[in-house]
Amino acid sequence: MGSDEIRHGVKLSSLDQEVFPGAGATKRDLVDYLEAVADRMLPELHDRLLSVVRVLRGQGPFMQKNLPKYTPDWVQRQALWADRSRREVTYALCNDLRTLLWFGNQRAIEYHTTLFRTEPANGPTHLILDLDPPEDGPFSLATGAAKLVREALRNDGLDGAVKTSGSKGVHVFVPLAPGQSTEDIAAATRAVAARAERVDPTLGTTEYIKERREGKVFLDSTRSGGGTVVCVYSPRHRPGMPVSFPVRWADLDGVKPSDFTVHTAPGLLDGGDPWTDEMPEPFVLPEDLVAEGHTIPIARVAAMHEGKRRARAARESG
Repeated sequence: MGSDEIRHGVKLSSLDQEVFPGAGATKRDLVDYLEAVADRMLPELHDRLLSVVRVLRGQGPFMQKNLPKYTPDWVQRQALWADRSRREVTYALCNDLRTLLWFGNQRAIEYHTTLFRTEPANGPTHLILDLDPPEDGPFSLATGAAKLVREALRNDGLDGAVKTSGSKGVHVFVPLAPGQSTEDIAAATRAVAARAERVDPTLGTTEYIKERREGKVFLDSTRSGGGTVVCVYSPRHRPGMPVSFPVRWADLDGVKPSDFTVHTAPGLLDGGDPWTDEMPEPFVLPEDLVAEGHTIPIARVAAMHEGKRRARAARESG
């Protein structure tokens, strides 16, 4: 086989090159992997605005939101006004195998999606907690924190599914019935984090400022509204090319992120899809959870005010 071929109508090139230094995988491995998990990954990508992390030869990774001019017209797209950059961004919707393989050929390693489908007004489809262990902490801290979150959820009649982030943390996804406001979902996310922290404050913390986390797992409740999250089954730009992989709650104790790579993950699926198998039916969020969340300040905003307060105090004492 040469280094170029056509698959599902997509011309693939330079397949024998390593995708990025330290990947331990060629572009062919990447495309083979995407094809192997497409049936499970595409339903999650469907109609979600896509941002990808690409790596071009000899360059560092970069995040691409806006579709390049040379994108084939058969790639579905959705325009969205970006307040921050004051411009319209044209995002891809990765709704079919051909588009996924085209991105793979573009050296798109990571696939990050919006929490809503098509329009922000549709609201997030899931409540998401991102559990981020300390830099030097073992992965077992993150899985332990996931169990705290699950305990907090179950105390309120909720449940979710869990996946590795493909980096050093884990994500817990709680499926939501449509028609709930984005603000209420964001509030409930903060409340779940606070309740998980109360279950075991020695393991989990909602402290946004890194220096104050004291070696605990950060229960990050900021994945809401306009945020993005790495898609289940997405590869990551990390040595050995790990992927974000769903884990059954019962199996959580024995896993580590490096168990799931573009080489090993397809074989572990064994025809099933642990992500949809473990995902419960969508929930309507309980009123007490939403109400508590609305009393909790948004972490980023609180941290920003705190920073300004400190700077002011330093100026005044200076």
